[in-house]
Amino acid sequence: MIEHIVRRIVYLVPLLLMISFISFTIITLPPGDYLTAWQANLTQQGGISERDAVELAQRLREHYGLDDPFLVQYGRWLFGIVRGDFGFSFIFQRPVSEIIWERLQWTFVITISAWIFSVIFGLLPGIYSATHQYGFLDNVFTVLAFLGLSIPNFFLALLLIYFLAFVVGVESVTGLFSPEMIARPWSWAKLVDFLRHVWVPIVILGTAGTAHNMRVMRGNLLDILHQPYIQTARAKGLKERVVVYKHALRNAIHPIIMGFGMFLPWLIEGAFIISVVLNLPTTGSAFLKSIQQQDMYLAGSFLLLVGILVVLGNLLADIALAWVDPRVRYE
Repeated sequence: MIEHIVRRIVYLVPLLLMISFISFTIITLPPGDYLTAWQANLTQQGGISERDAVELAQRLREHYGLDDPFLVQYGRWLFGIVRGDFGFSFIFQRPVSEIIWERLQWTFVITISAWIFSVIFGLLPGIYSATHQYGFLDNVFTVLAFLGLSIPNFFLALLLIYFLAFVVGVESVTGLFSPEMIARPWSWAKLVDFLRHVWVPIVILGTAGTAHNMRVMRGNLLDILHQPYIQTARAKGLKERVVVYKHALRNAIHPIIMGFGMFLPWLIEGAFIISVVLNLPTTGSAFLKSIQQQDMYLAGSFLLLVGILVVLGNLLADIALAWVDPRVRYE
């Protein structure tokens, strides 16, 4: 098992280097940079001549090395990341590492909670639907699953905002805190206010994942329950609960585990969308702003982060699958 994990980790090193290079290339492809737009805005606002604005922007480019060759800029950014320095954000006027950590912690709180929500409320109904095929609740779960897969996250967020604001009469729906609680230190009242707000993005983000897990588990478990070894287990007189949860479920859950490799970055991407709709202090809104204003170090770091999450998600999926099924360890 340890050899399997070490081999997978060694494979990640060149892959992460390739991801960092592609991320930095994508960010630097558009013409111009943040200082180009900043220079134009500075001239339009008045108070400085166009010549002075050009000279000031040029000095800043020289200071931050934005006029250096591409490989020089990439190498500086990459070696800075190794030291924990992701660069400087022109938009927020702060180091990128501070912005990422500040917003990433809220992103992880929401996405991990949404993943737990999708596993609990996706696998259990899926198991019930497979063991009670074509029953009343199976049909209900099937309809709900198709609705969850077909409704986009942003549209579901808008519907839930409308329902809570205009039907239920909730005063503060968006964000993670009420306006009067944002600047206050943590207390019991602030924790209660946080719990009153955080369930909205968790439910919205976890709905599609719940529906996906439900359909996958139902289909896989139905296939497994008709396998010869399951019929043999039943013929031996084993209880149906033992047959389902000990023998069938262990093989039926393989696609769920393998899908975890893409599920974690998918949750992060979903949080990008709903963070704009719900005005959440997560990575989504900052990433969108960095793309719009060509804040290259901030946008590149976010792209690299998503790529790393894809790789780590697949690594964790490989380890979990090898733990569940030892046959996977042998190649």
